[in-house]
Parts: sequence; C-alpha cells; structure tokens
Amino acid sequence: MTRLIDSSATDPTDVRLDTQDFDVVVRELAAIGARIERWKATHPLPPNAAPGEILAAYAPEIERLKRERGYTAADIVSIKPNNPNWPALRQKFVEEHTHHDDEVRNFVEGSGAFYIHAGDRVLQVVGEAGDLLSVPKGTPHWFDGGDVGDFTCIRVFTDPAGWAAHYTGDPIWRTFPRYEKAA
Repeated sequence: MTRLIDSSATDPTDVRLDTQDFDVVVRELAAIGARIERWKATHPLPPNAAPGEILAAYAPEIERLKRERGYTAADIVSIKPNNPNWPALRQKFVEEHTHHDDEVRNFVEGSGAFYIHAGDRVLQVVGEAGDLLSVPKGTPHWFDGGDVGDFTCIRVFTDPAGWAAHYTGDPIWRTFPRYEKAA
C-alpha cells in the first residue's frame, strides 16, 4: 500500500507524519511540488510482461501525461530478484541526487521508496503497483528498491536521453533507513 513517512531531515526518528491515506499523500506531495496518482492498465498484463506490452497497456495514461507536461519519451526499467547488476544500480540510486528533468515513475510490478529532501524534511514515499510518482526537476532525492530489487516501472522523460543523475554530495541518504519490502 502507498505510504508516506515525513521525517525531520536532521533526525530520521523524528517522524512528523506516517500515513497510508492516499488523499493525504497527494496533498502532502503537492505542497512540495511533487505528484502522485494511480494508474490502471487498459487490460490485465501477465507477470513479467514485455516492455512493449506494458507501454501499450498504459498508452492512454502515458499520452495524457505527455500532453499535460511536455514529456517526449517513455521506457521500462525492470529489476528482478537475483539480478547481478542490482547492487551497483542500487548504490547509484540511493545517493542523493537531482535531475535536469522530472523523475516520473509508474510502478507496474513490485515496490520501492523515493526519499524526497524538501528543506528541513525528508518525505519517504513507498510506491507499489499502480502508483505514479513525479519528483520535480532539481529536487534532491534518492530511490531504494530494497536489498533484492523487485520492480518494473514505466519511466517518462522530457529528454529522450533518459535518466541522468547529478549527485549533491550530501550524505543525508546514509542517515535514513533503507527500504525493506513489506512482507
């Protein structure tokens, strides 16, 4: 289930809000310029569907977002358990960074957590299948898919070159608990 944990940026144990109320999550993220919404595929997808199948099943939502926000490209990122590249990718994602583009992800399968550093607070947003999260360009954040990594996401970009991180050098990401998938 979608979850938002709002903590002090200087003390992760100082939790100001912990909620699974989707309307509250929408409101809290909107207040910092981020966005969350729920997407549904136009038809059921088999587990481990091919990228083309996924993009076709979500085409109306992708095209709506492109029209609304000026995005030009969409692709799929999929990490499955036992992926030998996951430890290196995880390290790349968990260090605080920004982008020159919005970071837009729709969870098709699995889950993960985005940590958004907004001034004196960090908002951890756990997304699961059906959740689309958009972090505005220039916003410091990091992502964790857990020790094993098990997720498939649609990524939407303005720049067709795709994901490019600009690391902040702030060690804040080291002070927050890593994401662990709920049992």
